Amino acid sequence: MITVIRAADLRDSIASALQFISYYHPADYISHLARAYEREQSPAAKDAMAQILTNSRMCAEGHRPICQDTGIVNVFLDVGLNVRLEGFDDGLDAVVNAGVRQGYLDPDNVLRASIVDDPIFARKNTRDNTPAVININLVPGNTVSVKVAAKGGGSENKSKFIMMNPSDNLVDWVLATLPTMGAGWCPPGMLGIGVGGTAEKAMLMAKEALMDDIDMSDLLARGPRNKLEELRIELFEKVNALGIGAQGLGGLSTVLDVKIKTYPCHAASKPVAMIPNCAATRHAHFVLDGSGPAFLDPPSLDLWPQVHWQPDAARSRRVNLDTLTREEVASWKPGDTLLLCGELLTGRDAAHKRIADMLARGETLPVDFTNRVIYYVGPVDPVRDEVMGPAGPTTATRMDKFTETMLAQTGLIAMIGKGERGPVAIEAIKKHRSASLMAVGGAAYLVAKAIKAARVVAFEDLGMEAIYAFTVQDMPVTVAVDAQGISVHQTGPAQWKARIAQMPQIPITAA
Repeated sequence: MITVIRAADLRDSIASALQFISYYHPADYISHLARAYEREQSPAAKDAMAQILTNSRMCAEGHRPICQDTGIVNVFLDVGLNVRLEGFDDGLDAVVNAGVRQGYLDPDNVLRASIVDDPIFARKNTRDNTPAVININLVPGNTVSVKVAAKGGGSENKSKFIMMNPSDNLVDWVLATLPTMGAGWCPPGMLGIGVGGTAEKAMLMAKEALMDDIDMSDLLARGPRNKLEELRIELFEKVNALGIGAQGLGGLSTVLDVKIKTYPCHAASKPVAMIPNCAATRHAHFVLDGSGPAFLDPPSLDLWPQVHWQPDAARSRRVNLDTLTREEVASWKPGDTLLLCGELLTGRDAAHKRIADMLARGETLPVDFTNRVIYYVGPVDPVRDEVMGPAGPTTATRMDKFTETMLAQTGLIAMIGKGERGPVAIEAIKKHRSASLMAVGGAAYLVAKAIKAARVVAFEDLGMEAIYAFTVQDMPVTVAVDAQGISVHQTGPAQWKARIAQMPQIPITAA
């Protein structure tokens, strides 16, 4: 039987799915994160998870993005051979991209435009998040099955690939590689692993694996039924035993699941790809059967645990950004929790590059950074009565190469991002008695509630990468690197790896 699938139905379904996944976590992720939260013993990691869970519920209720990085769109289409496509005059890709455009420009929940073209030279923002990355398979049947995902840069940038020798050990490579990925992929999340085929096939399988349901708790409860499930459990347990923990702060839960897909490969090779999904994992599946567009059912708020994170003024230090001094910055200790108040400047990669170029030419900067703190963020545009849309931190290591210049030549005294800082940045921080602070990745809407005023002060042409001035009230951050160069992303995981090794049984079994 031939089924007619109309272009408008595919377009509207994709647009609706992209809105849906921007503010609803998959139910399986919430249930597994809630279990991980309950068994977490690291105070810092537990606090980070509390912020992620609170943010998730807020986004579900407010229909605003879970993360400020609303991703690059990935679409997998399985088109039945008994399907007739109607209205696809410009091709299948054009219809998919029309759906992406419609979804990202929805005025009730405008999503952040993150896609630049071309990737090497101009890097000009396309302003509507098109084009998507599209994969099409022709399969038996009379339906169109669609998987839609939005992958943020923080997790996608941590993708790894190796062409192993056939005799090389997969587990050894994963355990050696994961610590090199840092915390910019915002654990706790999941790992997608593709083994076999060719290089591009392995990467594709790793990406697809991330869209499978998280079922590790069920797998642990019933036990493995085959070699692949045994391998998943082994990797799950050994990865968590590394002690990396939520946001890389050290703890029991680094991953909630490990997914593996395989494909036959050449006898001389063993291609292996690994891609993480972060704490803002976003994907949806639907099927078009000719009856019209597909719309996903909202999850019940009962799925979320009763976790309502609030700033803890009793154990946090309130910091006035408008009177901050180098001496006060130097007094902060690793792991200290701060509540920031006052004016905060923002800036990401493009702004840092432009600043560095201007300084190299001897030009005056349009913004005075003297005794100021910079926040690495590319926020979502506000809607309705918002001052600013979701505004979570971006990966701090991307600014490492600019840190010496910023600290030595602009008067900047501290920085805020997510994840760890690399050795180049840590050396500069130590040299200038500065500090690097971290906000929780995956808590963008929660963080944005601390922003009371916002205005663009420089580089407006850069869009979401422009320099803003935020006025904040009790913005929660943690001291990640202090003036001595001590990093919690080094000390925390090391401590928890040692603690876990002493535990009679790692408390990661099903609830």
